[in-house]
Amino acid sequence: MSWLQKWSNPVLEKEFRLRMRTIRSPLSLLAYLVVIGLLAFGYIYIIMHDRGGRGFTPDNSRMLFYFLSGAQLVLVCFMAPGLTAGVISGEREKQTLNILLTTQQSSTTIILSKLFSALSFMFLIVFATLPVYSIVFLFGGISPAQLVAVFGFYVLVMVALGSLGVLFSTLLKKTVVSLIVTYGVGLFLYVFVGLAAVFIMTVSNGQLREVSGMLVSINPLAAMISIFEPNFSGEFFRNRWEGVQLWHVFVPFHLILSAVAVMLSIRFLRPRLNKREHLGRLERES
Repeated sequence: MSWLQKWSNPVLEKEFRLRMRTIRSPLSLLAYLVVIGLLAFGYIYIIMHDRGGRGFTPDNSRMLFYFLSGAQLVLVCFMAPGLTAGVISGEREKQTLNILLTTQQSSTTIILSKLFSALSFMFLIVFATLPVYSIVFLFGGISPAQLVAVFGFYVLVMVALGSLGVLFSTLLKKTVVSLIVTYGVGLFLYVFVGLAAVFIMTVSNGQLREVSGMLVSINPLAAMISIFEPNFSGEFFRNRWEGVQLWHVFVPFHLILSAVAVMLSIRFLRPRLNKREHLGRLERES
């Protein structure tokens, strides 16, 4: 069986059909692009107005790129959990999960198909903004490598938050509870851990600089800044840590987080009998 045939399964096909056949999906995509476009042109208008209509420089273009990247990162962090936190609990609430589990689809196929189908719309939205980013290249200031790095960064954040959403959707019975817990964990990782890093940095007068750097690296905005401005990481990593960038820590942490969340989702998707119940069932069947 080829890789493509392995991924072409009824679960993935059903999710794609249900998600893309309604008018709500293209309208959501249109609204998102309108918002991003207005942010870009609004920024250009403000800068040119402040400069008295004297043009838009490459430095302004680079700041526009930073602004768009940060704004889209916030939107990704907000939307990804909402798209995945109900993929399994929603099936349980509709009483269709048991039917799904009786099919020939493995737990791995079900979890990965649910995760990929839920994030596919987010992938479409993010990559649909490429024409907006082309405005930046009209004025210069940004290399194609930085653009590729930023979009790869988006994908990693989406997968990490999406995996957490699928995990809590598997563990918790109610979609509302799963959604709240997913947003709560995301808020803890991306906000409170960053605040803790700033607090440690301030209290220790820079003595625990590397510890603060490790904690700050979990924050996607700080890690993204380190992609744009490598000197930013030097505020945290010095001496023997010199040369280490915040995104060097961010990437493996989120890869491990995604892998662990997916494996736990696969492990707890199907109800498992304890040893006594299993022996009792074997005795009744014999």
